[in-house]
Amino acid sequence: MTPLTAADIPALDVFEALRDELRARVIAHKAPRRVALGDRVTLLFEDRETLRWQILEMCRVERTRDASAVAHEIAVYNELIPGPRELSATMFIEITEAAKIRSELDRLLGIDECVALQVGAERVPAQFDTRQLEEDRISAVHYLRFSLGVAQAAAFADHSVPVALRIDHPAYQAEARLADATRASLLVDLTRDPAPLLDFARASAAAPRERVLEERARFRVVAPARPQAPGSLRVEARDSSAAGFAGTPPDALAEAMALAQKCASEIASAGGSARLVIDASAAPLRIDILRGA
Repeated sequence: MTPLTAADIPALDVFEALRDELRARVIAHKAPRRVALGDRVTLLFEDRETLRWQILEMCRVERTRDASAVAHEIAVYNELIPGPRELSATMFIEITEAAKIRSELDRLLGIDECVALQVGAERVPAQFDTRQLEEDRISAVHYLRFSLGVAQAAAFADHSVPVALRIDHPAYQAEARLADATRASLLVDLTRDPAPLLDFARASAAAPRERVLEERARFRVVAPARPQAPGSLRVEARDSSAAGFAGTPPDALAEAMALAQKCASEIASAGGSARLVIDASAAPLRIDILRGA
């Protein structure tokens, strides 16, 4: 499978405008690629589209716009791209009781030698990322691969040959036969790149865009592409690396509030009402001016 490049990652503003549409498609794409093994282990098979989504979400959360920082994220996630005749997966060990997490994980020591893909009579052992393994403990998330030979890949494509995932550990045994939809999705991984879930260039050309209405030294007023209510606005820091509400200096906070107050006054003068919403956990600082009736 072809590694991701900077050309596959749209600008943050473009992604923000199309995020809801892409998120719905990613959820549908992941559904057949998620396989439960018993009640505590789940495998999610990764490809270019699932990994591209993770890169985009990471850049969104961290407000990453710098090209070198984006390149770093691409390099990190490209390590999970499956190679020729490979399947790549993230394995989650799901323990809901917080008090039991450590003891239950300790019981599963050695699980890295006990996970396999069974293709007919052929056992394909999982290859775990050794950087995640320690002698005396394991983590709740692991990255692993299944490398198939030519004959095994051909058998995987033959639906008369049963294919299943198995865990044979002294403390945990489980097996799940792969559904037809899962095999069809994973067969793409073994043969070619997946089709892009969204053509950003085409979609962004038709999508509504954010408009910058006013800029000050440290903040700007933006008309969102998809406002929460018609006519709503947003005051946000111009520097994507700026602090959130708690870390914003008083003079900068006063500048942001003055802009927000100006926007609210203009909405009120036009016969509407407005309320200010500040997410104290968000960084950089943003103030949403939500228009009411």
